[in-house]
Amino acid sequence: METPALTVSAAVWEHLRKLCLHEFPCGTGSWNKSRFLPQTYRAWRELIPREEDAVGPGEETVDALLGLVCSPHSPWALLEGSSAEDRFLRELAIQNPLMLKDSFFYTYFRSLRVVDKQVSLVDKDLLKFVKLEELVLSANQIKEIDTTNLPPTLKVLELYGNKMTSMECLCSHPPPRLQHLGLGHNKLLGPLESLYVTSDYWPNLISLDLSFNDLTDLQGMVSGLRMLQRLRLLVLQGNPLALVPCYRGFIIDGLSGLCVLDDITVAPSEKHLFRGLSHSGDLLAHEARLVVTVGHVRGVLDSSVLGPEPGPQGPFIAYSYYVTYEFVEDEEGEGDEYGRVLAEIVKPPPSTEQLGEDIPKEPIKEAEDSVGSGLASQSQSRELEESGASAPLPRPMDSAEEQAKLRPRLDPRLWPSPGTVRKPWSDVIPCNYEMQHVLKDLVRLKAFLLSGTTVTIVEEKILSWPAVPPSPNSPSAAKKGKGEKDKKGKEKDKEEKNKKGKDGKDKAGKGEKEPAKEQKGSKKKELRKDLRQDPPVLRVLGSGPVDLEPLLSGEPFVSTVCNLGVVRTLETDRLTLYRDSKKKKSEKAKNEIRKSLVLVYESDYRPDPLTVEIQIQLIQGHSTEEALRMLVP
Repeated sequence: METPALTVSAAVWEHLRKLCLHEFPCGTGSWNKSRFLPQTYRAWRELIPREEDAVGPGEETVDALLGLVCSPHSPWALLEGSSAEDRFLRELAIQNPLMLKDSFFYTYFRSLRVVDKQVSLVDKDLLKFVKLEELVLSANQIKEIDTTNLPPTLKVLELYGNKMTSMECLCSHPPPRLQHLGLGHNKLLGPLESLYVTSDYWPNLISLDLSFNDLTDLQGMVSGLRMLQRLRLLVLQGNPLALVPCYRGFIIDGLSGLCVLDDITVAPSEKHLFRGLSHSGDLLAHEARLVVTVGHVRGVLDSSVLGPEPGPQGPFIAYSYYVTYEFVEDEEGEGDEYGRVLAEIVKPPPSTEQLGEDIPKEPIKEAEDSVGSGLASQSQSRELEESGASAPLPRPMDSAEEQAKLRPRLDPRLWPSPGTVRKPWSDVIPCNYEMQHVLKDLVRLKAFLLSGTTVTIVEEKILSWPAVPPSPNSPSAAKKGKGEKDKKGKEKDKEEKNKKGKDGKDKAGKGEKEPAKEQKGSKKKELRKDLRQDPPVLRVLGSGPVDLEPLLSGEPFVSTVCNLGVVRTLETDRLTLYRDSKKKKSEKAKNEIRKSLVLVYESDYRPDPLTVEIQIQLIQGHSTEEALRMLVP
């Protein structure tokens, strides 16, 4: 059984009932009965209270009763946030309670505020409020309004935060004196809405607020609003049409009498800059352009210090770190395929040089434990590893078809873009990355900006192994072995010739070592070239949200530093410093690193959090010339 719809007049009377205007200390009763004339008198004098000196025993004076409703510590005080009208009615119910009749309320109220009362119906009893000029029905459940139930005296009508999908219902019998109409945060959509904002329906409209709806037809909306000769204040921000590059200039040039647009005063210089832009409506491109940039990344964990050093047979471990972000794509699939990744930071494989025997083993284990606790949860890491291990990372020589087959197997949020900027690991990584997105589905883009995006820093671990030599019994191996034997024989003869000098004597010492060194280097190079790679193992180092709603509220860009928590520890930083000290050749550099180690131990160690600088900018033209360059798709 459906519950009956709550009407506006019912909500008003329910509110008056909660004010307790006929109960102590308001109204009439034993606490003030001697102040009034007997009920037998029916003349106008029945509304006149007696003198204060006529107050009988056991009764309260007017001042004492007013103190009970005005004192914040009184149990009869008004609730916090009550309006001035509520306070006036409570005081009037003490001073002259006999005035509070239905006829008084219908003639007294010039403003009614029924906010967040679950109202869904504007009933005809509202016409009884003959002097009503302002009606605020925000944050309710109203889908349609029968305008014949609206008092013709209305000058202000606010319907923010309801469920209205069209203005058509308001145009059947609109209030003729209406000066302000607020329909923000509804569900208005469709190109036909521009037909309902003309002077035929709102001849006296001065202010119009249609913010945060789903309006997309900018050209049609301006054509309709141009007929409102008295319009001075307009709010359209939060609509998909406000995301196009020439939005503000197009409206300012199209509505010459406008004084305020989206709560920003229209300056005379703006009117000059955008002169003539509204005449280029036929070239209007219904698309939005956003530029995503990333600055510095700090606090990235150097996981290479936690793994063992590779032996001659491997595995050779390579760690890479890249930053991804979620971004909306057009429904037709016209979105930027590679728009998800801001920057990828690649760290080269660890050196085969040992860190030294003076580093104890226990800190390494403690570092592994502490790092594991600071990273993503085990379930999340397991999920990423499974998704990453299902397909090998495509190498540059892989074809586009092979990459397309492999890509769906990986989590799209973690897939690195081919256009990423690759830089070696460091404490502060300057990414300097920029990418532009062009989207035509403005409604989906608005929903995306309201929900925001998520920035993620991913660690990718790849194990490489020497290629397995073929079986000696296979024909190909035999053929290859014969060829290698002949080749080795020729190389040996050539070596013998190089060993002999002009006098026919063999060279000794240094001359013998150089070819051996060269052969060793070439063998190592050949070994590195023939490595085979295991599927990548992905692990999220940190992830955090980015609020993008300011872009809908008129802000030109959102710039923030995402703090993703601390993933580095004292042990990992210590191991990194030890490794760097071994790589330094000069004694001066080694001494500086040793000083850093001493400072780490002596001071209160606080590792830097994992942070990434990100900025998302909505491109808007600042003059007619700039806007025209962006008008053509």
